[in-house]
Amino acid sequence: MKKLKKVNDPIYGFITIKSELLFSIFNHPYFQRLRRIRQLGLSELVYPGATHTRFHHALGATHLMGLALDHLKDKGVSINETEYESAQIAILLHDIGHGPFSHALEYSLIKGITHENISLQFMKLLNKEFTGRLDTAIAMFKNTYKRKFFHQLISSQLDVDRLDYLNRDSFYTGVSEGNISVDRIISHLDVIEDEIVVEEKAIYSIENFLNARRLMYWQVYLHKTALSAERMLVHLISRAKEVHSLDNISGPLRYFLENDFSLEEFQENPEIVHQFSKLDDSDIWHAIKIWGNNKDKVLKNLSQRILQRDLFKIKLGNEPLKKVDINTLKGKITQEFNLLNKEAAFFISHGEVTNSAYVLGGKSIKIITKKGHLMDITQAADLPNIKAMSKIVKKYYLCLPKTVSL
Repeated sequence: MKKLKKVNDPIYGFITIKSELLFSIFNHPYFQRLRRIRQLGLSELVYPGATHTRFHHALGATHLMGLALDHLKDKGVSINETEYESAQIAILLHDIGHGPFSHALEYSLIKGITHENISLQFMKLLNKEFTGRLDTAIAMFKNTYKRKFFHQLISSQLDVDRLDYLNRDSFYTGVSEGNISVDRIISHLDVIEDEIVVEEKAIYSIENFLNARRLMYWQVYLHKTALSAERMLVHLISRAKEVHSLDNISGPLRYFLENDFSLEEFQENPEIVHQFSKLDDSDIWHAIKIWGNNKDKVLKNLSQRILQRDLFKIKLGNEPLKKVDINTLKGKITQEFNLLNKEAAFFISHGEVTNSAYVLGGKSIKIITKKGHLMDITQAADLPNIKAMSKIVKKYYLCLPKTVSL
């Protein structure tokens, strides 16, 4: 490129896109689609400012990857031009497989296939289009590249993905508890024996990072009102698949409502990925507006409720519901809304949510002390609550119409 491309970001200021290949991928329709997918799904029904997109997040994470690599190079870590570019490409594309409303429809519109799996299929198609120039980026994403610390920067318990989304989601929701010292954390990263470590002087920033993640999960990502809205949307799409109400909706949405594709089919048929690349939030909103006048009572009711923000009430508890209690509630719903028993199932949702800021073992966060000793953050931290954060907190939820008594 004759000139470096710059993008103005509200979090970091001007972001520079440093390579021609990265800029070409950035401009590709597959990536530009992320402009039309909300980062936080339906959380804007709780936090009106949370209208930022997966596009914003991917761009921010790419910027942080560049900062991290620059700091590591300054500390003597050998990183060649191909590795630098590939790491940025891998993080730019890490969320490209998200469907409409991000995680909300991951297991309903596309059943049993994670967004990571679909991201990989997009990368493979782009690699073919760019004549194999994404080989190293794909290896880093899959953790098959010989230098493992690159994958840690892409996906671990302290990766640039988490650093960006905590800061960004905190900014757009206004939940200040999510603020973290991104610059300080990145400036104190190092590589020891092909593993990302954090210098001891940044230990309090890591403690704050883990605490911020725990708080953001309860206050934003698992907020009960947003959870209720997402469960209603999941039921809405499931009902649409059942009744085949496909008139006047977009072609890409029709394609996925009519078919249940397996991961193997995604891997073997590029046309499925291409159709997925045309699908975004606007397809769902358009369908919801159409279905608000549908003859099917379930589809009509759920659509109107989502449009009007007339959401189901939700209760969180420490114990799972008994089957007999669920059946009793279904009975009340059938009577109140004049529904069949199988239709009532779309008006009640129950399950569990879990929150753990830090998972012991596996991809742990390693602290290197001033004396050169490596230890897990739970051993190095002064605060006892770091160990407490490693425990998985589980809560059980129940969603149903406000007029139905518990």
